[in-house]
Amino acid sequence: MSGFDDDEEEYRGEVTLTPLDGAGRPSAEPIGARCHVAGHFSPLTGDYRWSGRLSPSPEVTAAYESGVRAVLVRTPDGHEGTGTLAEANLWGGHPINGSGTPPYPVPRIDPSELLD
Repeated sequence: MSGFDDDEEEYRGEVTLTPLDGAGRPSAEPIGARCHVAGHFSPLTGDYRWSGRLSPSPEVTAAYESGVRAVLVRTPDGHEGTGTLAEANLWGGHPINGSGTPPYPVPRIDPSELLD
């Protein structure tokens, strides 16, 4: 499992970050990065929450410093989710978090199967 929590799904590897404008449209060229993200279903809010970190990258830092916060995170196998960049940490990597569809596969559950 992950280094985050035993009930979480995770992804570690290459991603493409596409900066988004205020309307959620691509606003700049995609940036390649490495990431480690994990998430879980939140029963309090009824959505899926994911977070993690990006490895240090001059391109990601430059985008953040130019005002980019919202990004579309896409894995090489086509999974994608919208996340928010945060200020670089002590080691130069940027935290990232999102809610809703994560940028990695998660098990699909039919809620009707959970009812007795």
